[in-house]
Amino acid sequence: MDFAFDERTEELRARLTAFMDECVYPAEPEFARQLTRREHPWATVPVVAELKQQARARGLWNFFLPGDDGAGLTNLQYAPLAEITGRSPRLAPVALNCSAPDTGNMEVLSMFGTERQRKEWLEPLLDGRIRSAFAMTEPEVASSDATNIATSITRDGDEYVINGRKWWITGALNPEAAVFIVMGKTDPEADPHRQQSMILVPRETPGLTIERGMTVFGYDDSDHGGHAELSFSDVRVPADNLIGNEGDGFAIAQARLGPGRIHHCMRSIGIAERALELTCQRAGDRVAFGRPLGEQGVIRDWVAETRVRIEQLRLLVLKAAWLMDTEGNRAAHTEIQAIKVATPATVEWILDKAIQIHGAAGLSQDTPLAEWYAGIRTLRFADGPDEVHKASLGRKELRKHQRTG
Repeated sequence: MDFAFDERTEELRARLTAFMDECVYPAEPEFARQLTRREHPWATVPVVAELKQQARARGLWNFFLPGDDGAGLTNLQYAPLAEITGRSPRLAPVALNCSAPDTGNMEVLSMFGTERQRKEWLEPLLDGRIRSAFAMTEPEVASSDATNIATSITRDGDEYVINGRKWWITGALNPEAAVFIVMGKTDPEADPHRQQSMILVPRETPGLTIERGMTVFGYDDSDHGGHAELSFSDVRVPADNLIGNEGDGFAIAQARLGPGRIHHCMRSIGIAERALELTCQRAGDRVAFGRPLGEQGVIRDWVAETRVRIEQLRLLVLKAAWLMDTEGNRAAHTEIQAIKVATPATVEWILDKAIQIHGAAGLSQDTPLAEWYAGIRTLRFADGPDEVHKASLGRKELRKHQRTG
């Protein structure tokens, strides 16, 4: 395994770091101000469009997508770039057109979309002209088991009719979210992993209703379109809106979630790095009991432990990225699950210590720490809860050591 960054990666890291210093970090205060002045409570603010234009002009665009549709980067090349964008998670990923859920949806359309689907939806997504949402999770079932999905997708002549309810649909409240990829059941009697299908539903389709926005520990996440509860009541779309064939939905979901899991982990390391920087600045500025916080033994212990944990995470993520590139996503499944379990829990610990060192300020809107903490905590559910990944990992490990004969 060789994790040294190649020439192209180093060049892109330098350009991206300059973009962050010159454009993104200075835009953060204006971004916060614009969020409070929007006419539409879930709309994208003007500074985001400005950053997108600047990023694209600098060639910092669609890094996440390999092949001709994207920048052609490997996972190992993208990993350090995603980490840099994670340092400003509300602004940098979207500025580079590398933010979820659009990234996963573009991957689905790139891999499985028809020529018409790609032209109608993938092209404007790649251009950053529209946003999208991925409607899978449901309120009435344990969605950690995707075979539970109950929304029905029924063929009726040249159309499919969709009925059901979804929630925690990220980005759905943003008026720029022009299309939803919806997962539901086309054949409840088939094999459990062949019952599901995915279908494209344009935003304005009759019968699709946005019921409410959800909050995360009190945060509405409106900067990227929030998280919505949706209802589908006899929603009709053309039959050729189906992605792939009937019964392909579960396999498509797995193909979509693999890269998404590692992208979240890459960005989370960037959050941890910036949190450590804020922590060290705070520890040098504040005095308690006659000494700077940085001279207190417990603070130094937390700072040292944070550095160790970040380095461990980064190596594990790079190994997973390298395996995905060299052996394929299936061969890297164990490592993907491992980083999915380790990263949110570790960064959650790092943010907790950062908040503690900041005192009451760490709980407030005066630092990004509390908001980052809420976001990282959700990753222990997103793309599969920790317990599901641990159960799978444990089962595989036990099988390796079972006696035969």
